[in-house]
Amino acid sequence: MVAIVRNNRGALRLPALLLTLLALGVVTLGAYVRLSDAGLACPDWPGCYGQLTVPQADSLAADDPLLQQRPLEPAKAWKEMLHRYLAAGLGLGIVLMAGYAWRMRGLAQSLLPLLLVVLVVFQGLLGMWTVTLLVKPAVVTLHLLGGLATTALLWWFALREGGDRGYHPAPDWLRTWAWLALGVLLLQIALGGWTSTNYAALSCPEFPTCLAGLYLPPADFGEAFVLWRGTGTNYEFGVLDAEARTAIHLAHRFGALAVLAVVGGLVLALMARPAMRAPGLLLGVLLAVQIVLGIANVVGGLPLLSAVAHNGNAALLVLALLVVLHRLRTAYRSTFSDRT
Repeated sequence: MVAIVRNNRGALRLPALLLTLLALGVVTLGAYVRLSDAGLACPDWPGCYGQLTVPQADSLAADDPLLQQRPLEPAKAWKEMLHRYLAAGLGLGIVLMAGYAWRMRGLAQSLLPLLLVVLVVFQGLLGMWTVTLLVKPAVVTLHLLGGLATTALLWWFALREGGDRGYHPAPDWLRTWAWLALGVLLLQIALGGWTSTNYAALSCPEFPTCLAGLYLPPADFGEAFVLWRGTGTNYEFGVLDAEARTAIHLAHRFGALAVLAVVGGLVLALMARPAMRAPGLLLGVLLAVQIVLGIANVVGGLPLLSAVAHNGNAALLVLALLVVLHRLRTAYRSTFSDRT
């Protein structure tokens, strides 16, 4: 069995890389669907008006309950269905990869692929609840984070399949800082998802001020972060008042400053070490792009292309940080092996 595991080490790297790209596409397309207000274009799940593809308008009965619930908009419905098709393909690919890993390596060597299967099943449930609970912000934000977690774990698995390389030893504090940076970034992405799903992205239409020339206009932080508001309400286009939405937007701006400080500091620390200069430079470029896109969203009135790119680039930042953590982990393991 040991020989089989060794012979298959790295065999799943290419599938993991391809599935990472697909997952990144699904996350980005999901942002596009949400930002183009197509999340409820198909009012049922998993089909669309009871069919596996977007139906022709004249094929639906005038008294169809789903048609009475929401008029058919084919362009938006196709966006939603394409997202579902790609998500289903991603799920199938993950199941096949996990099955191969389990068969060839055994349970102990297949925990990460099997965890991905559990995660992608939960993602499917969240996708269903996104529709049935009428784009409830807590569910949609969890769906976003679940997609990001799927992408990140696939990438981490691909990095592991690529093997360890001999990098120069790195101090423990640098690894701790990198983990802190990842935590701050994930919290900021969650705030970004909450901002988007509560339609608060334009609640501060000015930069660097927020509203009416004020940096801190009236804001209701208590109402802004009530995570669960019951069921039966259609949350499309938001239900919060202006002050609550302003509070959400301000929290996201404060989070951006934290990300700039923590991740920016990590970039400088990485650039000072030759072995970490390349991933540090990549991380710095992605951080700069993310800041520019965030500002462009405000001053440009949330243009669709910029808003979608802001979501996709956030995912790339997570993947770049995982590269950093993998290299620092390799350096730590190499140092530990030398000592023992």
